[in-house]
Amino acid sequence: MGAHAFLSPSASHRWLSCTPSAKLNAAVPDQPSPYAQQGTCAHELCAYLVEKALGRDVKDPTENLDYYDQEMQQCAESYRDFVMEEYERAKQTCPDPEVLIEQRVDFSKWVEGGTGTADCIILTDGTAEIIDYKNGLGVLVSADSEEFGGNPQLMCYCLGLIDMFDGIYDIDTLRMVIYQPRRDNCSIHEMSKADLVHWAENVLVPRASLAMKGEGEFHAGNHCQFCKVKATCRKRAEYNLEMAKYDFEMPSVLQDHEIDAILMRVDQLIAWASDVKEFALEQALQGKDYGHFKVVEGRSNRKYTDEALVAQAVINAGFDPYEKSVLGITAMSKLLGKKKFEELLGSLTFKPQGKPTLVSKSDKRPAMKNTAKEDFKE
Repeated sequence: MGAHAFLSPSASHRWLSCTPSAKLNAAVPDQPSPYAQQGTCAHELCAYLVEKALGRDVKDPTENLDYYDQEMQQCAESYRDFVMEEYERAKQTCPDPEVLIEQRVDFSKWVEGGTGTADCIILTDGTAEIIDYKNGLGVLVSADSEEFGGNPQLMCYCLGLIDMFDGIYDIDTLRMVIYQPRRDNCSIHEMSKADLVHWAENVLVPRASLAMKGEGEFHAGNHCQFCKVKATCRKRAEYNLEMAKYDFEMPSVLQDHEIDAILMRVDQLIAWASDVKEFALEQALQGKDYGHFKVVEGRSNRKYTDEALVAQAVINAGFDPYEKSVLGITAMSKLLGKKKFEELLGSLTFKPQGKPTLVSKSDKRPAMKNTAKEDFKE
């Protein structure tokens, strides 16, 4: 089993945090998902648009993309625009910055078999920048990290850059960018080469060594989200079942510190319970008997067999079968295009105050002021 099978940079947050998980995940076959395939198509489109903007001779992949739609086009165009802005910014300090698209990087000097593909690299004298496109909508991705000092995937890529280009560009600063347009997220983090190498030697190398051998301690946390064995992992179960010590039938008797402890875990607890339930359903559908549970047909709503025939039947009876309403902002933006939408409707839109949400203090959003809280109550 090759090292690349389980020490991939994209999963580095998980195997760095829970080293034994690497071999467990490597033993489970990959299950292709439409989300992953959609992401692959989006990356291909992004690469094409950037290279075209750079004046390179590239072929338009659009007709061969299985998941292409207008939203993907708009997101890819915004990514292209951002990359070109960064390219122009780099020209201010370097007359001829180099831009590499879908560049393979090798950080095997620190992690055996460690390789990956960087979406975009901009090289200037003294600085190397990596821009990573994230197509996902569900998870907000940051270029920063309290645990590692930066996004571990991009830090691994940066190590590859140092090994490949440091002698040419004398790199002393690494600029890491996560561009996630479907979440309106552009996260940027800079790190010195000295700090990156220190992290590699003191964190990456020893933990990668443990992961290669399947050793170390299991550790549950946010990194469990994309683990293939998350539903049956005993450590994750123990981590979440600690919640059972609280008496939920009498929440009024909980002390402030107990409520704080629950809030720190509640999202992970809900996610874990959902993962276990989904796994159990899959097993039950294959014939597994869990004793106290059975598979039944869920509730469903009636549907029309043919909407065109339904509409005609209602019209013939003298009624109007259609609802008429103005398109929502997302649908209207797709119809008009982002620039035309702003030109025509920018002054006719507003963003209402968001509903108060309780989050961890590590969240980068500013805390609501008391006046804002009172305004919402009113």
